[in-house]
Amino acid sequence: MLRLLDDIPLFAAMALAATLGLAPFSPEPHVWEKLTLLAAGGLTRPVDMFDLALHGAPWLLVVAKLARRPRA
Repeated sequence: MLRLLDDIPLFAAMALAATLGLAPFSPEPHVWEKLTLLAAGGLTRPVDMFDLALHGAPWLLVVAKLARRPRA
């Protein structure tokens, strides 16, 4: 599993986070809207949970890629 993570280029992960992770861009990024719903306790519908997972996954991928980078 970690080999698969290492095979994904960081640029591709960042491009996914910038596009799918933030889409739609207006009036506010969708992932931000879902995070505010989660913080307010309003994330109750299954479609909202799916949206958070879908738009949050690229950000988790970027975090995992950065955590696996060798430290200089």
